[in-house]
Amino acid sequence: MPIFEYKCPACGFINEVLVKSASSVPPVCPQCGQKKTEKQFSSFTAVVREPAHSASQCRRCPNAGGCPNFDG
Repeated sequence: MPIFEYKCPACGFINEVLVKSASSVPPVCPQCGQKKTEKQFSSFTAVVREPAHSASQCRRCPNAGGCPNFDG
């Protein structure tokens, strides 16, 4: 289930809500009770991890003791 951010046009409060469907009814503002909140565009972050390399396989780092960017 995705988490969406909704902003209240009356008081400006931004609320994060876990919703079952993107087409569900917007939630009521928990601050002022406004019934029509607006869905906001939310950014996200992706974490990508590269596999560890030994110093002999690393072409970017001349350090013979291992690359500081990896566990090798």
